[in-house]
Amino acid sequence: MARDILIVDDEAYVRQSVAGILEDGGYAPRGAADGAAALEAIDSGPPPALVILDVWLEGSELDGMRVLEAVMRRHPEVPVIMISGHGDIDTAVSAIKKGAYEFIEKPLDSDRLMLTVSRALEAAELKREVAELKLRGGGAAQELIGDSPAVRQIRMAAERAAPTDRRIFITGPAGAGKEVVARLVHSLSNRSSGPFVVANAAMMRPDNVELELFGSEGEGPPARRSRKIGTFERAHGGTLFFDEIADMPLETQGKIARALQANTFEREGGTQPIEVDIRVMAATTRDMETEIKQGRFRGDLYYRLLVTPLEIPALRERREDIPVLAGFFIRQAADNAGLPPREIGSDAMAMLQSFDWPGNVRQLRNFVEWLLIIAPSASERPIGADMIQAALGPAAGHPPALPSSADLMSLPLRDARREFERNYLGAQVERFGGNISRTAQFVGMERSALHRKLRALGMPERVHGEHGRGNGSAEGGPADGDAVSDP
Repeated sequence: MARDILIVDDEAYVRQSVAGILEDGGYAPRGAADGAAALEAIDSGPPPALVILDVWLEGSELDGMRVLEAVMRRHPEVPVIMISGHGDIDTAVSAIKKGAYEFIEKPLDSDRLMLTVSRALEAAELKREVAELKLRGGGAAQELIGDSPAVRQIRMAAERAAPTDRRIFITGPAGAGKEVVARLVHSLSNRSSGPFVVANAAMMRPDNVELELFGSEGEGPPARRSRKIGTFERAHGGTLFFDEIADMPLETQGKIARALQANTFEREGGTQPIEVDIRVMAATTRDMETEIKQGRFRGDLYYRLLVTPLEIPALRERREDIPVLAGFFIRQAADNAGLPPREIGSDAMAMLQSFDWPGNVRQLRNFVEWLLIIAPSASERPIGADMIQAALGPAAGHPPALPSSADLMSLPLRDARREFERNYLGAQVERFGGNISRTAQFVGMERSALHRKLRALGMPERVHGEHGRGNGSAEGGPADGDAVSDP
């Protein structure tokens, strides 16, 4: 728990008085009378948010300094406040060097103690957030960006699911933003102040998966035991996100299913069940029905995870989001690199919207960041289609080419105009993913007039075959965009 504090002191009245002060401040204290009991309390389940530790611990086999060393070795994220009635400068300096957050002399002043506890917890939270940001650096966008029907429905589904604590199973192609959606749900939930821990099965060594997930008990005497805390414990009080869950070994899948059923698990080499309070989300790019039929994934685990399904569409199915995504990425990249921001010209943006982006949002982000670096340094000039074409190369999937002047000059006026309109409107409809309302707004026509024009050009059936369906929703419902074949 985020407000769980362990008080370690050999004197019962000290433990009781400190507990009373902490309870008045809204914390949940518990006590331990010696070093062995303290380490057992810390290691028998998710570690406390903070430890208040007496230096001497009379009658204890392990004094406070040795307990401090053990805590720093096993749980460096847990802040420790050292207390003593026989303090001196050398002891305080030694404790701080070994990793203690602060040293306070007895008798304890309640105001100073509460201020130190508050600051220690804030520092630990900041340290956790910085570490998480470093892990996330270079990944996909950390915001769900866009205003397409698909993105709006994903946001609505996330907002509905967030407060319920139900498990969520996210599907979609690689790079589409599955982790971004999981983080969005976490940020909107009652667990937002807790950790968001990612367990990516595809990144784990096959022989190391269970150690990473469940941790290990370690061997040797309590103070020297090299316990390892796994992702289940690190996610206590927060969210555990299984990325590429289909890559989990079958045997490990069984242990995950049992852990989800009982909300407990055992570390490797351990015999005591560890209770955890976590919300679980999972994601995959695979067809899970096929994985189950072919014996590669356990059906019982799949259906435990499949409480709330969310489907993230490919970027090519929500092309109208590309301008806002590209603009966000180029501003972010310029800020990170200390470069002036650049605009993307309308011709260049049309080309970006025409590309299929098989790597989805992740590929678009990487491309825009690279484009900012290779583009000429004249920041007053917008990035043009020539730069995009040179960067994307011949496989860019450009918009359909308009007829050349020579081709048009060989046709009668009526036929030339018809040919130009067919190609121009076909390119614009493709650019906006088949959304007639958006296409009409861009080309400067009324929606109904554009429908009539497309019919007159004989285009509805041809375009409908490729783009007639609007963007699908997160839950498989129809989108609110207009299809080319709308009446």
